[in-house]
Amino acid sequence: MTLLKASTAVVVGAGATAAVIVAALVQGAGDNPIGTALSLAVPAEYQDLIEDAGNTCPEVSPNLLAALLTQESGFNPKATSPVGAQGIAQFMPSTWEKHGIDGNGDGKRDVFDPGDAIPSSAKYLCTIAEDVNDVPGNKQNNMLAAYNAGSGAVRKYGGVPPYKETQNYVRSITALSRKNTGGGGTASANQAVTAVNAAQGMLGKPYSWGGGNANGPSTGTCCSPKGRSGESITGFDCSGLTLYAYAKAGISLPRTAAQQYAASKPVKRDQAQPGDLVFYGSSASGIHHVGIYVGGGYMIDAPRPDTKVRYSPLDSMSDLYGIARPVSSTQKEI
Repeated sequence: MTLLKASTAVVVGAGATAAVIVAALVQGAGDNPIGTALSLAVPAEYQDLIEDAGNTCPEVSPNLLAALLTQESGFNPKATSPVGAQGIAQFMPSTWEKHGIDGNGDGKRDVFDPGDAIPSSAKYLCTIAEDVNDVPGNKQNNMLAAYNAGSGAVRKYGGVPPYKETQNYVRSITALSRKNTGGGGTASANQAVTAVNAAQGMLGKPYSWGGGNANGPSTGTCCSPKGRSGESITGFDCSGLTLYAYAKAGISLPRTAAQQYAASKPVKRDQAQPGDLVFYGSSASGIHHVGIYVGGGYMIDAPRPDTKVRYSPLDSMSDLYGIARPVSSTQKEI
């Protein structure tokens, strides 16, 4: 794994104080906050495509389509998954063969060309929305679940199927699509240092599965995938720690690591700043761990049962998925 480059990322040692970190953040940043992009962080080259394709049918909006593409690939047109999904919209080859269209009119249907894949994604959403239209429950949730798990699974279970990945997928895209795209940027330098400072204040607190909230350490729940319970332990799990740290900075994060990724703006690894969140997993919906980057290739995290909140190298886990910056805007219904 390649760590963040010290020459481009802010270099902060594992024992650095908040004052050192904020000084590093301010250096080279002027009076501007860390980020000013829209909350959905749509790359400029895809904005018109998403606006057009997001009006293909009443069940799909540009905001929803942008959220789906963020979740599927982080707008990476060359993305591939371990199970064979391809492109910015992560089509399986058999699904692309049936539903892919020549969206840009160049005479080819290319799953790795956003000009084809983005309109195809919207068209496919509309197709499955019609296919599961008579299934009970929230129609948008059923549509998203069908995109992830197939219409057959949604029909079989009479709604969103009881698959953890699919349920996280639906929740994450829904949360992201409801963000206010008209204002609010990513965490400011002051908010980032406040979050790092808050996390530093919890160093040494025990890991507790399901533990931690906006007020600080708390008893957790049962049970982890390996059967470990946090019911008798007052402390934090990974996302409980990040939720707490950013609550101190005035930013409300969702509870799970996957949801926190959906509620943040992805940043390139060589542009990471202290305070950014570091995510681990095989896909956006399969994220299983999160920490707070402090610079110099280190993060603060609550790693696993029988450990404590600590500084960890970014390569302490082999499946670094991405880095993202929490968004300071509030949510609204669409």
